[in-house]
Amino acid sequence: MAALDWLTEAARLRSDRGVHRTLRPRPAQPDDHGPVIDLASNDYLGLSRHPEVVDAACAAVHRWGAGATGSRLVTGTTTLHEELEEDLARFAGAQSALVFSSGYTANLGAVAALAGRGSLVLSDSASHASLIDACRLSRARIEVFDGTRLDAVEHVLRTRPEDRALVVTDSVFSTDGSLAPLRELHGLCRRYSAALLVDEAHGIGVRGSGGRGLVHERGLQGLPDVVVTATLSKSLASQGGVVLGTHAVRDHLIDVARPFIFDTGLAPAAAGAARAALAILEREPERSVAVRRCADHLADIAGVEPSESAVVSVVLGDPQRAYDAAQQALRRGVHVGCFRPPSVPEGTSRLRLTARANLTDPELAAVADVLDAVLHRAAV
Repeated sequence: MAALDWLTEAARLRSDRGVHRTLRPRPAQPDDHGPVIDLASNDYLGLSRHPEVVDAACAAVHRWGAGATGSRLVTGTTTLHEELEEDLARFAGAQSALVFSSGYTANLGAVAALAGRGSLVLSDSASHASLIDACRLSRARIEVFDGTRLDAVEHVLRTRPEDRALVVTDSVFSTDGSLAPLRELHGLCRRYSAALLVDEAHGIGVRGSGGRGLVHERGLQGLPDVVVTATLSKSLASQGGVVLGTHAVRDHLIDVARPFIFDTGLAPAAAGAARAALAILEREPERSVAVRRCADHLADIAGVEPSESAVVSVVLGDPQRAYDAAQQALRRGVHVGCFRPPSVPEGTSRLRLTARANLTDPELAAVADVLDAVLHRAAV
């Protein structure tokens, strides 16, 4: 038996469970079958094709080249990166910002650098995979908590033997769009001398005044014991990640965060695009209101509870049923997300509809027709 023959059996088992995945390249423009309404991407503010964003990306390439050419500590930092960091810190109400090549590496770098051997990390059970992997990379003692059980969080913090503790959570959970109890978690962190790290990947552009995120909305921005991570690939329509915190946090990450030290810097095009998207959001804060209004409309169409974010979750249970429903919707011209294990717990496979600020009334009417037919069939 060859060393990797087991892969064939592993693939068969995934297929039998209905969790086999395939890559399906999307066309650059609508295909011959007509336009597809996008309810699957994370382009919440509808800025990925905005002329100012595209032009800024092109201008950055012409000025700085196609790639960063090296790690941030060698040749990968440009004045464009520093300008983006200044803009992000000011927008979010933080002392400083440090840009990474992705939101995933921002979480890996921040958690591992702020925890470590001999410390404690408490992670919400619904946290994104990047936070889960970051906890493992940190080599700290890890405790997983249910965000609805704050008494359990308090018990672990109060009885811990470690001097240092870090609580990590998403602000908006990616699979169902629900919100973390940030004020309550921060109160516990403050009481027991722990730090709070919040991933605002799905909060920036959607929650808070002008889309500044749930941390800002809850009045926790700029606090010395709160660290915020975010991605530039959702509301800011680009690519990359950022850690927002005090000057001391930024300096520490530059010195010790391995995903920052050893990874090539963010491509100039991505930095330019993100900076332009942020400028549009600041100029047009109504976009964050529009995306929430659209999400409420989608929830009403799907017959589920109103959303607290841009994410609308329609639980169908069986993974094959969810997959089939997503494919039926796509054939009818509506692209929706399909979340199956391990992205969600067993028995909770679902369609995930993501709102966009620039969805039109005719598009929403078409979505209503498609989802009515698809969800009716899925329920049979």
